[in-house]
Amino acid sequence: MHPSDAIRGSKSSLLKGRRIVLGVSGSIAAVEVPRIVREILRHGAEVRIVASPDALKIITEEALTFASGHPTVRTLTGQVEHVSLLGPGEGRADLLLIAPATANTISKVAHGIDDTPVTSFASIALGGRVPILLAPAMHAHMSENPAIQENLTRLRSWGVEVIATQTAEGEEKLAAPEDIAAAVLHRLARGPWAGRPVVVIGGASREPIDEVRSITNESSGETAVALAVQAHFRGAEVAFWAGGLTVPLPAFLTVQRWISVGDLLKLSNRESARLNHADAILVPAALSDFTLPARAGKIPSRGTPSLHLELKPSPKVLRRLRQLAPPPTLLIGFKLEVGRDEAGLARAAGALLEETQLDLVVANDRATIGQARATYLMVGAKGERHWVSGSKFEAAGRLWDDLAALLANAGARPSGGAPSRSRPRHRSSGIRRRSARR
Repeated sequence: MHPSDAIRGSKSSLLKGRRIVLGVSGSIAAVEVPRIVREILRHGAEVRIVASPDALKIITEEALTFASGHPTVRTLTGQVEHVSLLGPGEGRADLLLIAPATANTISKVAHGIDDTPVTSFASIALGGRVPILLAPAMHAHMSENPAIQENLTRLRSWGVEVIATQTAEGEEKLAAPEDIAAAVLHRLARGPWAGRPVVVIGGASREPIDEVRSITNESSGETAVALAVQAHFRGAEVAFWAGGLTVPLPAFLTVQRWISVGDLLKLSNRESARLNHADAILVPAALSDFTLPARAGKIPSRGTPSLHLELKPSPKVLRRLRQLAPPPTLLIGFKLEVGRDEAGLARAAGALLEETQLDLVVANDRATIGQARATYLMVGAKGERHWVSGSKFEAAGRLWDDLAALLANAGARPSGGAPSRSRPRHRSSGIRRRSARR
């Protein structure tokens, strides 16, 4: 067994049966290609690599072949590799990913110049409407070249999608392997969530005491991030509303921040159209049940022998969300309890269901917080219940798969209101950037 087969599907099977052609052009970032290939393999795909002559001056053919487990295409022969892999008929690949995509290669693809194996593959893909993803890498000044921006605009108008770069040290650096794999997963997603708008609200609320102090709930936000990522992998158009987090946020998520329960309610009111339009809203946020009026300035620590805080009940966010997003939008609440067995968790979940007209409650005990594995009791509106367990990432994926049945039964909007997947998602003219993660 080739080593590539040993890791295939180790993270998910979402790309099982899918074939990706990865075009490598002549950037120093080509040294990252084995990591990119391996990350895509971990989701079950098969990867074939085609490299330009300049790319093979930077990374060896043997390294690329080892990474994918298949011979690397370095020149076009009588086997017409570009037609065999991307042309019509059985065995046609599902997507062409060019990573890294240099300014030179981007410009050639935009103008139909086929003078390397990579650009010839791109020509076949464009003509045959095979999805194309570009992961640029170049100097920052090159990316600002009006010709490059115009070429990217042209490619986007043809349905080519461009993965955001990492801006650092005067360079538009290649996106991280995990972000490139996420783009592949999102573009090739098939199933009930593909193209559907969803909202995930996570993290901890923080209620201010004064201008420097606050009270909060214990929460890392890991479950919420895992849910948002898994929804993105399944092709959903995810809006992630984040409170306090202690885990990193993937760069590919669209994030809006909130701090207190009051902030979240204001955000919900501002985004009422988004909520009403969503097919599902999941709320694993650790929301404070109590709040207090904030004091101006800073309460002095000296000369204050004791401090009394009067806490009052916070407004109920789930009730407001249900008002803003009535059925068929699915509204999923999360319930944390302490020291409850299954019957106790089910009773607490049932009370929340009845009180807020939710479609499902995901309940768990405090003992699972901070653990490597998560164990959730899912309780439906009719009292049906079952357990979901695994790592938080695995459990989040299973939750979305379980919710697909609710989606079908809820009479959800047929298209999810999402734009046609054949249209480009990014409308800006230049390379999309983000700061490199530290």
